[in-house]
Amino acid sequence: MDLNKKFTPETWPDHPEKATLEAKNKFVGFWLFLGGETILFATLFATYVALKNSGPSGFGFSTQELYELPLVFVMTMLLLTSSLTSVFAMYHLRNYNFKKMQLWLAITAFLGLGFLMLEVYEFSHYVKLGFTYNNSAFSSAFYTLVGTHGFHVAVGLVWITLLIFRNAKRGLNLYNATKYYTFSLYWHFIDVVWVFIFTVVYLMGVVG
Repeated sequence: MDLNKKFTPETWPDHPEKATLEAKNKFVGFWLFLGGETILFATLFATYVALKNSGPSGFGFSTQELYELPLVFVMTMLLLTSSLTSVFAMYHLRNYNFKKMQLWLAITAFLGLGFLMLEVYEFSHYVKLGFTYNNSAFSSAFYTLVGTHGFHVAVGLVWITLLIFRNAKRGLNLYNATKYYTFSLYWHFIDVVWVFIFTVVYLMGVVG
């Protein structure tokens, strides 16, 4: 099958992201990748939970006083909303509406960027308070877990930005449909990871 073949909404496959053997093979590889990422984050969560009782000692704050829950809530809403906008983008992918798909992906990237900027602000605020990476084993576990997630968000933003601009003139085809869809799966994955971070790190940290 010609991966660059031009389609119409009527001839576009129902599941274009899996319409070719190459695409199916990419999905297998991508799920294996996500399995490895799950193990990575499970290890970081386990480390954080094991060290959380040591507390952010050494600079006079408890986690209840340290964590800015309203700020983190805004960050959470931005990321969850970006997950929803990526769903809209994939809806338009399956309906062969390239312009609307690109628009919703751009909105997704904008929301993700907002999340990342707030996370940078959060980290800088904690550092000013004296809660640094080397402050304690607890602080190292916190920054490693949350920072690794932030790095994954940054990777996702670079990924979707490249997809948007590189395919702006190419339009939608069976070759790039798989790339768009795997990005969407990746973005949902890091959104799910953030829900666990929000619960385990921030909510449990504030509730105590």
